[in-house]
Amino acid sequence: MNLPSNFGEENCYQSLYSIEKIYYMKKGIYFLLLISFNVYSQQVIDTLQGTKQVLDEVIVQSVRVKYSSPISHSNISKSEMSSRNLGQDLPVLLNFLPSVVTTSDAGAGIGYTGIRIRGVSPQSTNITINGIPFNDPESHGTYWVNLPDFVSSVESLQVQRGVGTSTNGSGAFGASINILTDAISESPYAQISNSVGSFNTLKHTVKFSSGKLNDSFELSGRLSKIDSDGYIDRAYSDLKSYFIQGAYIKGNTLIKALTFGGHEKTYQSWYGLSWDELQDNRRQNPYTYENEIDNYKQDHYQLHWNQKLNEKWSTNLGLNYTYGRGYFEQYREADSVDTYGGIVDSDTDQNGNLTGTTDLIRRRWLDNNFYVLNASTNYNSSKLNLMFNTSYSTYSGDHFGEVIWARNFSKSSSIRDRYYDGNGKKTDFSLFAKGSLILNNAFEFYADFQLRNVNYKTTGYTSDLVNMLLDESYSFFNPKFGLSYKLSSQSMVYGSYSRANREPSRSDFESNENIKPEQLNDFEIGWRFRKDGLRLNINTYYMLYNEQLVLTGELDDVGSPIRTNSGSSYRMGIEAEARIKLSEFFLMNTNVTLSSNKNKQTLSKFDGKIVDFGKTNISFSPDFIASNTIVFSPKDNLDISFLSKYVGKQYMGNIDADNSILDSYFVNDLNLNYKINLNMTFKEIIISGLINNILDKEYVSNGYYYTYDDTWSVPGQTKTMDGAGYYPQATRNFLIGITLKF
Repeated sequence: MNLPSNFGEENCYQSLYSIEKIYYMKKGIYFLLLISFNVYSQQVIDTLQGTKQVLDEVIVQSVRVKYSSPISHSNISKSEMSSRNLGQDLPVLLNFLPSVVTTSDAGAGIGYTGIRIRGVSPQSTNITINGIPFNDPESHGTYWVNLPDFVSSVESLQVQRGVGTSTNGSGAFGASINILTDAISESPYAQISNSVGSFNTLKHTVKFSSGKLNDSFELSGRLSKIDSDGYIDRAYSDLKSYFIQGAYIKGNTLIKALTFGGHEKTYQSWYGLSWDELQDNRRQNPYTYENEIDNYKQDHYQLHWNQKLNEKWSTNLGLNYTYGRGYFEQYREADSVDTYGGIVDSDTDQNGNLTGTTDLIRRRWLDNNFYVLNASTNYNSSKLNLMFNTSYSTYSGDHFGEVIWARNFSKSSSIRDRYYDGNGKKTDFSLFAKGSLILNNAFEFYADFQLRNVNYKTTGYTSDLVNMLLDESYSFFNPKFGLSYKLSSQSMVYGSYSRANREPSRSDFESNENIKPEQLNDFEIGWRFRKDGLRLNINTYYMLYNEQLVLTGELDDVGSPIRTNSGSSYRMGIEAEARIKLSEFFLMNTNVTLSSNKNKQTLSKFDGKIVDFGKTNISFSPDFIASNTIVFSPKDNLDISFLSKYVGKQYMGNIDADNSILDSYFVNDLNLNYKINLNMTFKEIIISGLINNILDKEYVSNGYYYTYDDTWSVPGQTKTMDGAGYYPQATRNFLIGITLKF
């Protein structure tokens, strides 16, 4: 936790623009960081946040940036995440980064969770795992519930705000998160981690590594089980996951084969609560059917081959196959029989007349296959770093629905007959080249050019029995430029321009067949300062959108957010973050985001007609976000952290309606981490504790907002009414864990 005494000195860092070169003078060992191809040695870089990020491979180098890059970013190491890794999903553990807002359907950070960065929805945030796209190609969503306890297998991650660097998969429209999984362990180990907490939360994790055998092979793995009843009534989570990795290292060759995945069963809680229900009992769940669950499995298989050709050239090859399958089950009372294409028959009333409705239980299935090929070549010299990358992916997803029970099946049908059946196929080809050139001792120029071609084709019917026939192709050119200037050995300034284009998702087409792709022009200017116990980063941004796909506030019938094009819109703001060593025992990390997020013109249906609301706030985009962490370390093996988060008022729709406001909230957590080093059976015992929302605040972090037409008593006249739903978050709750390392 203590900062090095020589932090920021010239003899430690040759320059801010060659910070990747660190000379360890006492032993004369030369390490080349971030862009190194010495893939078999463990390397360490000191990041802006003052943390240690361990990299023993270059798998993610094509999608990450270094300290001197003109891109706003944060690096997070395994050690930073481990103290709070007691069962909550990865988005919750990133809650205290700049411009981040997180939420949880079940209220306690386990199950379905979400993250928004700079107000941008998860569908527009690019996620990669070892350089492989994690976003679902059709929905663009990232469902962390499919990878429970994945944080336990993460070595490091980098969050890039704005467009960021070119990446694989759908473009980043406000942020990207680039994840690197567990590094190779030189020595064998085993560890058992268990935690318990509020709402009957239980987490069990077993990890191991063989260490390097014959100096060439390593096998490691993890098994996890998480159970929680959830803060919301019956919003339970039954989660299982695994991670297995084999590595071969010989000379300048590194080959890693890994598989990971999860199986989740969660009781539905995405319906939220009305305002009256929230006041009556904020923990209630409107669902009453005992098996109203989501049941989904997802398995990932990856192969990575890194080859250092010589001191300047290296290559990387990545292969991926992802297999996902599962359903969610619903009880439908008095549902229209027309929805089910003749599979079920209508009930009759007491007079023998057909009602046109019946009770039934249905399952909606998704069965998909996703293949990815990534290949990159890197050239590095003392002043020039070039990266050439190509990526190709193909996806096929089957969407179908079954009726597994009904009061009245039609004579020609039976249980599990499909009432809709459709398929979506998507191919994605990307080619990008990027590089940085050190012009002199002060300037570094960055350029990045990406060509991307996408084809999306659908057949069959949607759940609404609409024949969905699409065959859309998009070609995008995404240029990026940046310039960094070294003011001194402690500080630098930078500026950049980046363009991104992004195609609509399947649900976008379902809600609007005329939906358009979105485009973003991102302008960023920043300043970074490092000296002794102080690190500052100030970044300003202006993100100008054309046809941005903003959240309308509404949900579809499976709980997915609906988006629409907003014409011309913008997000502008300033992000300031600081890391201050207050004393030998105290360290403070703080960040603040001030922003303005506007639709330049908003047209929406109101009172039965289209109304021009003029300039309005973009939904789910608070103007003020702040986080603060104070760490007290009275001993080397003890850390006590007080964490605070403030999120300002935000609108759930785009017409600035009072009924769509989410109030601001301020929440505080307390985290304790105590390590005991032993020379016995256990090498180390780690005791962790986390009290969330220590001041017991009642707050809401997410919701939905909708308008609808209601018929007046006068025939033919309508009036638009609106409503909202809310996702209350847990009041004071706790998690306690113990890890035994062998």
